[in-house]
Amino acid sequence: MVKEACELCMHPGGEVIYRDDNYRIVLVDDERYPGFCRVIWNNHVVEMTDLSTAERAILIAAVWQVEEAVRDTMQPHKINVASLGNVVPHLHWHIIPRYEDDAHFPNPIWGEVKRTPVSADLAKRKALVPRLREALLDRFEESLL
Repeated sequence: MVKEACELCMHPGGEVIYRDDNYRIVLVDDERYPGFCRVIWNNHVVEMTDLSTAERAILIAAVWQVEEAVRDTMQPHKINVASLGNVVPHLHWHIIPRYEDDAHFPNPIWGEVKRTPVSADLAKRKALVPRLREALLDRFEESLL
């Protein structure tokens, strides 16, 4: 069921890297956070408890696989994994590589900006994104999820 005016029902939510019948993995185009990914449940549901136990296991396993690929490829200081849905009430998870010198650290990326990241550091991180695409494709094309 598509909820009227649901952004994630109408749009992919980023560059689709992988999609199956249950979910899609997207890279988010965020200049300050290269490697920011989302795992989005394809059908319009609002909460994890709207899914069956088996569907929950499939979704959360995908989230952890994305986290692992982001961590291995981007080498962040920390990974933030969040499922908020306050603005877009369609089940999705954010997987965000965080660095001590990023714009918001140690606050969430949706909070107050703390600093302007060094351009050279951002460029290095952006250069890793093609490797992240490959890592995600490798993991999910061979996955049984």
